[in-house]
Amino acid sequence: MFQPRDQVDLDQGGASGEPALLPLDHALPFNLRDRLFALWHALHRADWVPDLAEDVGSRKWIKGLALFAGLLALTLSFWPSLELRAAPTLRDDAAVRDEYRSQMIMPLAQGGDSGRHMAALTAVVPVSEAAERPRVALTAFVSAGDGFARMLQRAGVSADDAGHAADLVGNKVPLGQIAPGTRVEVTLGARPAPGAARMLESVSLRARIDLDLTVRRRGAELALATRTLAVDDTPLRIRGIVGESLYRSARSAGVPAGALQQYLQALNANMDLDAVQPGDSFDVVVAFKRSTGGEVQSGNLLYAGLARGAQPVAELVRWGTAGQFYSAEALGKPVVETITSGGGGMLMPVNGRITSPFGMRFHPILGYTRMHSGVDIAAPWGTPVRATSDGVVSFAGRHGGHGNYVRLEMGGGIGTGYGHLSRIAVAYGQRVRAGEIIGYVGSTGLSTGPHLHYEMYRGGRTVNPLGARYETFTTTTVARIDPKELAAFKAKLAQYKAIRPGATLSQTAMTRSSVIALR
Repeated sequence: MFQPRDQVDLDQGGASGEPALLPLDHALPFNLRDRLFALWHALHRADWVPDLAEDVGSRKWIKGLALFAGLLALTLSFWPSLELRAAPTLRDDAAVRDEYRSQMIMPLAQGGDSGRHMAALTAVVPVSEAAERPRVALTAFVSAGDGFARMLQRAGVSADDAGHAADLVGNKVPLGQIAPGTRVEVTLGARPAPGAARMLESVSLRARIDLDLTVRRRGAELALATRTLAVDDTPLRIRGIVGESLYRSARSAGVPAGALQQYLQALNANMDLDAVQPGDSFDVVVAFKRSTGGEVQSGNLLYAGLARGAQPVAELVRWGTAGQFYSAEALGKPVVETITSGGGGMLMPVNGRITSPFGMRFHPILGYTRMHSGVDIAAPWGTPVRATSDGVVSFAGRHGGHGNYVRLEMGGGIGTGYGHLSRIAVAYGQRVRAGEIIGYVGSTGLSTGPHLHYEMYRGGRTVNPLGARYETFTTTTVARIDPKELAAFKAKLAQYKAIRPGATLSQTAMTRSSVIALR
């Protein structure tokens, strides 16, 4: 109990060591000071945040709940008003209404803007129709499988004008020969009547690399005008160094994709593509055309070359009506035709050279290493493929990456498969004898050139077909070409190798620059 003239120091503890809570004024009466100190002490000792999850229903819990309810009521008493008021109603006053409208953000379709001058005045009246441009120029493109007239109609040409223009163009160039993607410039005139299609004024296109066609309106009729362009058909020669990938290196050098596919097929038919090494140089000659209008067009592969240092590895020229690739050595070398004997062993399925053995290999088309479940035997397109033993045809038709494929079951769990055939000569369920023709060499499926993919199965699993015993003997020898044709072949080879690499591309760039300058 404090004495009347006592004073508690806030920085000092009391007799019990606890900090003093309230400095007492000596001017206050003793009883009042005592009561104030007791009240302050009680408030300090009170638990203002009791845990309502504990001692539910106890006296302490009830006091905590009452305190929480009181604090909540006190908080809600200070909550602002939730009264909702509607926007003021616009009176029938045009000036006030326009003022409100001028401050709104209107939709873009209604001329969105803000400001005092946005609202329409009373002098503004709606028009029945908006004025159109007297002439519209647009560009259309020929699509694969689409009609020329339908393309023009989608561009806004009337059915009569589109049909007439298509007839005029078709009389000069068959419409089916116009390449997909051809650019067509269309100019439309004014409408003859409201709601009607616009009249066709002109249609211009390059129907061929050497021919420009223009359909123009002359009075009430349409007439066709032609312009013939000079074309230079000097072949394009591209040379480069093989990096990690022959395909990527050739594409980076500018070899067209179609010609590059033919290049890989030609090499694969004459050598093993796995033998190509980084640092080898490739040499490609492609049929190429360029017109005075600046347009270029690439065609088929004409020459396929590969060299290792100064030593040529392959020099192949497209020759003959079949379009096959030959080297000078192979063209002048007699062909030895080998026919299997039909003795006690297995027979060779085709006359040719093994270019890819059984086992793991880097696939030339898929671009990764995987199991090669057979052997590849290179042979000219159309070479007969013979059954290696007696058997029954268990499959004959398309078979995924094998292309045209034949499988024979020979009994004892042994079977053979023949893939990439150009034509199949047997049917399912047919019984064949050893040496009988079952198909012809081709390049269907995942193939880079004409060859036979030959497989052998034992117990449902592929095995190395080279492990079987084969029997062959030579029956005849025939010459492939006469000396005059061989001389012509070598002259064509020298002509291709004399072309300066990249000369055609530089000439094309100069031609295009000249055309741009003239325009």
